[in-house]
Amino acid sequence: MKTTAPVEQSITSPPAVAGSTLSTLVAMIPASVMLTVALVELVLANRKYGLFTGGFGQSRAVDSLPEMALFFAGYAAAMALLGVAGWAFACRLARGKPGWIASYFFILTNGILFCGLLAAQYQLHSYFSDAVSFALVKQLGGGSLVDAIKYGLSEIGIAGLAAVGVTLAAWLLWRQLARFMPANSPSARGPGYGVAAASVILFLGTAYAVPRSGSDAAFGLNRTIAWQGMTRLLNFASDLDGDGYGVFSTQYDAAPFDPARHPLALDVPGNGVDEDGFGGDLELVPVPAPLPKQNFTGHRPNVVVVVLESLRQDVIGKRIGGRPVAPNLERLAAQGSIAAPAYSHVGFTTESLKSLFSGQLVPSSRAPSLFRDFKASGYRIGVFSGQPEDFGDISATVGMRESADVHVDALTLQEKRAFSFAAKGSLLVAERYLLDAFDRTMGKQPWTEPHFLYFNFQSAHFPYYHDGVKLRFTQRPLDRGDMTQERAKDVQLTYWNAVAEADAWLGQVISRLKALGVWDDTVLLVTGDHGEDLFEDGFLGHGHIINARQNGTVVVTNRPGLLPNAPVSLSDYRAFLVAAIKREAAARPAAVPFMHIGPLERPTAIGMAGAGRTLTSLRLDTGEVCFVEQGRCAPYGALNLTDRSRVDAVVARWGSERWRQHTIQMHR
Repeated sequence: MKTTAPVEQSITSPPAVAGSTLSTLVAMIPASVMLTVALVELVLANRKYGLFTGGFGQSRAVDSLPEMALFFAGYAAAMALLGVAGWAFACRLARGKPGWIASYFFILTNGILFCGLLAAQYQLHSYFSDAVSFALVKQLGGGSLVDAIKYGLSEIGIAGLAAVGVTLAAWLLWRQLARFMPANSPSARGPGYGVAAASVILFLGTAYAVPRSGSDAAFGLNRTIAWQGMTRLLNFASDLDGDGYGVFSTQYDAAPFDPARHPLALDVPGNGVDEDGFGGDLELVPVPAPLPKQNFTGHRPNVVVVVLESLRQDVIGKRIGGRPVAPNLERLAAQGSIAAPAYSHVGFTTESLKSLFSGQLVPSSRAPSLFRDFKASGYRIGVFSGQPEDFGDISATVGMRESADVHVDALTLQEKRAFSFAAKGSLLVAERYLLDAFDRTMGKQPWTEPHFLYFNFQSAHFPYYHDGVKLRFTQRPLDRGDMTQERAKDVQLTYWNAVAEADAWLGQVISRLKALGVWDDTVLLVTGDHGEDLFEDGFLGHGHIINARQNGTVVVTNRPGLLPNAPVSLSDYRAFLVAAIKREAAARPAAVPFMHIGPLERPTAIGMAGAGRTLTSLRLDTGEVCFVEQGRCAPYGALNLTDRSRVDAVVARWGSERWRQHTIQMHR
């Protein structure tokens, strides 16, 4: 009987990767990943900030050979330490497992996660640029973190979907690699102690030396994720005196064992010590004294204040296709008086309105205000606002709701809101509903007592368009997601179309006052709460940097001679109106407009306007000074005596404002 050899059963198995080839690939992956993400980051940073090319507002470019050498030394040290730490972590996670698993973990953490951070950073900055901070995002929510999260809910939702997609892709990749990679390959080896120690020492040396070099390289490195993140950890660890500042940043603590001396410290006047590091020992300068409570007697004219959201200072004279954007506002200015620019101290709605109604830079919750003045003086008070006036504690601070006989705002008219967003800061009610509410409550009966009315028109609030806005200057208003630098002209047309909408409703207010027969006995004041940047310098919005577009707005009244020919700020308005009611000459403001980004105690930047439209700003976090009207910026330490004196005047005003606030709090 013939026998045959058994046929060997064919089994399909995944091809094995040669051991030597696999080891070589595993060894190359960390360096390849770090080089790739570094290239991506530097390209993005240069495109956004002009990191190596510069530009207005970005004067600290890394554009000389010494600066580039210092920058790349610091950047390489930071990325090397991040790579060594990431590889050690990946090897720890994959201990006892095939070597390719460590590479997989490294790609996830140092590759995909790093790129995710870059994507999040530059998507955020596409709207807000480099001035964005946690405090700024909270400010967008009126001081409420919950509202800030709601405000950016659409971006958060997109990021969440992206995270889910990346997670799914990583899981599918793992499944495929597990099928084809050999299960018996040796484990990957982590970096040795010598390599780890060398990378730590190299980074510590550059992190300490670069900020003290005075080079633009230090500011360029702060644009990068690894350097910024690790120096923040080092600053926390080196904050030996507990004053919130360490020794490893551009804002380093020059007195690490003295908690009274550090950046942004309260400078005590006349003690011979420069606590904050700017301007020498503080010499107090005059600051505006707040008006006391007012009680108007005798003949009392009606007063109407109309706030047009995000109204730029260049609205007067603005023409598109030969047509005026704001004809009603221009007619009012021609008949009465105008001051432009009028400066918002902070560049945000909540704080701007508090200053406007209280006449103070930083009012307390029970400070005197126009609402309290008019209530005490027997006025009938009406509030008709397209935003929620409880947002950011506006109403509570100035006594709005408690004083009003009629109070209509975006919360009471939520069913009429233009958008479906849940955040208070995103509620917006169109002007037509406000005028309807006025007609129902105060527009029918003759006025037998003096009235104070406050209208807030929100059409020009980002994203500058909602259903019902008439298309006067554009036939294709942009959606929020389409507002990019590349479409700046379309963004601007959408914005100016919104301003024209608000101006048209201003005309309706004037018509109603005339129909009621009270126009001749009414003081009307129209202003913006702040301005708006429309990508002129790469910025969209307000409150990010100090300049005439973001902080500057305009104030117009129907009374000739009411407004002085001088730089004014929103906190001056209460004094103007008090003078008008008392038939007194308008007084020149006691001090020129002062501006700050962030809380007065710990601002990111401060600024001050002067005659001839001069505007000086100082970034306290970087020491960068900008003479805005000249388009010129320079480091504080490199200024000549003339420029230094101009900046020190800003520092003295800031210190004096802070010292007064400190004194008030001490005596409460």
